[in-house]
Amino acid sequence: MANNMENFSEFKLNKQIFNAIDEAGYTKPTGIQQKAIPLILAGHDVMGIAQTGTGKTAAFVLPLLMKLKYAQGTDPRALILAPTRELAAQINENIAKYCTYLDLRFTAVYGGTGMKIQEEKLAEGIDILVATPGRFVDLYKKRALHTKLIKTLVIDEADKMMDMGFMPQIRQILEIIPVKRQNLLFSATMSTIVENLSAEFLEFPEKVEVSPQSSTVDAISQHLYFIPNFMSKINMLDFLLKDEAITRAIIFVKTKSNADNIYKFIERKITKSVRVIHGNKAQNTRLNSIDAFKNGEIRILVATDVAARGLDVSMVSHVINFDVPLIYEDYVHRIGRTGRAKNSGVAITFANQAEEYHIKQIEKLINKEIKIQTIPTSVTLEKTPFVEQQEQLREIDFRKRKLDPTYQGAFHDKKNRKSKPSKKRK
Repeated sequence: MANNMENFSEFKLNKQIFNAIDEAGYTKPTGIQQKAIPLILAGHDVMGIAQTGTGKTAAFVLPLLMKLKYAQGTDPRALILAPTRELAAQINENIAKYCTYLDLRFTAVYGGTGMKIQEEKLAEGIDILVATPGRFVDLYKKRALHTKLIKTLVIDEADKMMDMGFMPQIRQILEIIPVKRQNLLFSATMSTIVENLSAEFLEFPEKVEVSPQSSTVDAISQHLYFIPNFMSKINMLDFLLKDEAITRAIIFVKTKSNADNIYKFIERKITKSVRVIHGNKAQNTRLNSIDAFKNGEIRILVATDVAARGLDVSMVSHVINFDVPLIYEDYVHRIGRTGRAKNSGVAITFANQAEEYHIKQIEKLINKEIKIQTIPTSVTLEKTPFVEQQEQLREIDFRKRKLDPTYQGAFHDKKNRKSKPSKKRK
């Protein structure tokens, strides 16, 4: 029955929540909502696997609101852990939307901002706390929050949580919150490390999965360009961004320095309608940039993977992977920023010779070949600088050596030739 619910009225939710859902423009529940909401309402531990853009947040927040119902006491009764500040803020925004006609109190706490304001907010009384693991532990150590009333724990984007190395903090949190509680774990992918985490704290969980693990949204058209070097990628980016069909785009890069350089190039050569976000940007700057992008005030957002999750913008026409992600699941999350809310989208990836290996691994993960495109003749392919060429060759050597420990490497003969004269000098 849970899989065939045509509208939200079939769930056991109260009128206040139904009104908020209606005002938010929700009509038919998504697959993950159809499967997860009844199980959560029934009190089960749930492990939910669903790709980004499928309504995971509502799947755990709506039944949580129904269980809490009204403000009570001063200490949090539900804890939602998120890996990034952006995702924590996004979840908090969704809670605010669903709580329009409820008197529940909620807030998000995360690093990058002063703790004093967060401490004051907690002291006023809270029912739902959204937190990044590090900031939660910091506030607990300062005795700014008490955990004895927490009856529901949600871990969102569990795979990213593991990738970012939050396991020690999560274990700390599991030790300081009540043992008797409902546990919910949501993730876009189901890696071995996520399975290990689920085994560690979920009790006889109900597993709900609405798409094959690590699949990509069917509405996203995926394209691949093999481009030899950084400057050639810049030329290709210049060509693409002049296309008016790219109405709103996110450009993902690996490093903060690349993000800044690409941002400066776009602002100088293409359009002023661009912002950049990465870990070195102040929290307010990052949130303001995301808000400007969501509101349609800017056309292009350049970002490191800090923004790959939790960025809920329904009208992103294109995602451009300037660099191929080294954590392959991040490819799924990056391109999941487009094709949201039943819209179509386009994902474009640039790859040099060293990144070709990672493309093959990503294709294995998503069980799909990414269509190779021909580089337009008007795009100039620059000669690869010596230093960049050497970096790519070292990366290729590293990968080959990992696959075959007996592999000597492209630089092996050179090293041997250099060693011979030194013997003669002796």
